[in-house]
Amino acid sequence: MFKTAAAFRFQPFIFTIFFAVAGWLASVDAATAQVTAYRQAVAEAAARDSDLSAFYRANDYRGIWTGEGADDRARRRALFEAIDLAEAHGIPRARYREQELMTMIRSARTPRDIGTLEVELSKTMLRLARDLQTGILEPAKVDREIVRKVPYRSRVSYMTNFANSNPRGFFRGLPPRNAEYARLLKEKLRLEVLLEQGGFGPEVPTKSLKPGQSGGAVVALRNRLVLMGFMPRSATQTYDAKLAQAVQAFQAAHGLVADGDAGASTIAEINKPVEARLRSIIVAMERERWINQPLGDRHVLVNLTDFSARIVDHDEVTFQTRAVIGRNDSDRRSPEFSDVMEYMEINPTWNVPRSITVKEYLPQMQRNRNAAGHLKLYNSRGQQVNRANVNFNAYTARTFPFALKQPPSNRNALGLVKFMFPNKYNIYLHDTPAKSLFQRNKRDFSHGCIRLQQPFEFAYELLKRQESDAKSYFHRVLNTGQQTQVRLKKKVPVHIIYRTVFTQAKGPVQYRNDVYGRDARIWNALQQAGVSLAAVRG
Repeated sequence: MFKTAAAFRFQPFIFTIFFAVAGWLASVDAATAQVTAYRQAVAEAAARDSDLSAFYRANDYRGIWTGEGADDRARRRALFEAIDLAEAHGIPRARYREQELMTMIRSARTPRDIGTLEVELSKTMLRLARDLQTGILEPAKVDREIVRKVPYRSRVSYMTNFANSNPRGFFRGLPPRNAEYARLLKEKLRLEVLLEQGGFGPEVPTKSLKPGQSGGAVVALRNRLVLMGFMPRSATQTYDAKLAQAVQAFQAAHGLVADGDAGASTIAEINKPVEARLRSIIVAMERERWINQPLGDRHVLVNLTDFSARIVDHDEVTFQTRAVIGRNDSDRRSPEFSDVMEYMEINPTWNVPRSITVKEYLPQMQRNRNAAGHLKLYNSRGQQVNRANVNFNAYTARTFPFALKQPPSNRNALGLVKFMFPNKYNIYLHDTPAKSLFQRNKRDFSHGCIRLQQPFEFAYELLKRQESDAKSYFHRVLNTGQQTQVRLKKKVPVHIIYRTVFTQAKGPVQYRNDVYGRDARIWNALQQAGVSLAAVRG
């Protein structure tokens, strides 16, 4: 083909364009290969975690941590700040492999390295998020009687919410956001400062003290009460009226008889070290995370260690009564769980639980068929059976075919009213004819249910929302003598908790004994998970 001179002059320019385009295409191919390698690495690293795999698959395997943009940098910064703050919540930062992550960040070079790092950062965030929001332990694995359902959130929702929110705000919103948790955090900080300064000082070197005494033991008592915050600084060396008032305040805050005398049980409590109190606080914070959800504008709160039941309206206690809880035996301890109260039963029949029937009453009736005569015998068809026609010795605990019931009466084991939140543990709140037990300071005597000292007043408070004259209505039904179910028009959440430490809006933090030993088991489990007083102090 004939070429003009102009055509020859234009040819070098065409070659220049060709090589430039070829170079650009090569760089595009290289970049595409890098992106492909990165996404492949993300997919492989997330493959064994179904939640992460689902999140990244929906996100086309794009990262949220490892980019150079401002959003990714903010997420990385927020994650490491949250790890730094974990110890303030009684959670050891070693759980999150901080130094290992930093090493991975510094050494990541290839798309595969960066993809692997992306997924590791997500795994760390998920572990930290769940620990901060719902605790580091699974309650039932620590103690089978802690049967509450922890309100775990979806891990995919954590990823999605984190990716689409302010990262610092995301982490701030995870721990319980209620006054109780905030006050526990404050008490933890106070105790840590005291621990750094030497604790509560020397122990009181005696088993008991009384008003009027003086000497070194009284000075030690005074000094510990000052450091605990129960009295202002004082130079007194005598067990005077002000010291007695401080002792009384301490007793009230620790579930003791508040008589102002420093007896053996009071001295034992006063001599408990700051480390023991700090352990209790850390356990209480973990427990608070297990119920990190709205408790209800109105709810019933039963604290087993405090032997009390409360009605709480908008975070304010509107009614409180003493309670008797399950005895500290393997088959009688009250479990911890939450449910919803649906109705009360006035003039209840006691349907004796099968376990009590065969373990307690069957042996009695085998010795004397007329034993436990207040109880009626029923067959599987619900028909009452005459005891004279039954050979009790022909049955074992496994084969005994009858049920026992106690009709409504003042002597009924459930008293005159019970409060029902149907559950598989057969636990409820009720009245009792055994009123004297409420005068005891330690009140674990029942088969597991919660007995109330003031059940009628408890009923009035619940009925106020649906009856113009709750007291008159209750007694009108009671006076019929008939078993009557009264449904609550608005169901009330019930939370059976176990707190050896709890707080008040005003006044000192409250400490109680570990009546079932559950908190000791929780502390041991927390230690196995890496919690220690040294770790949480930083």
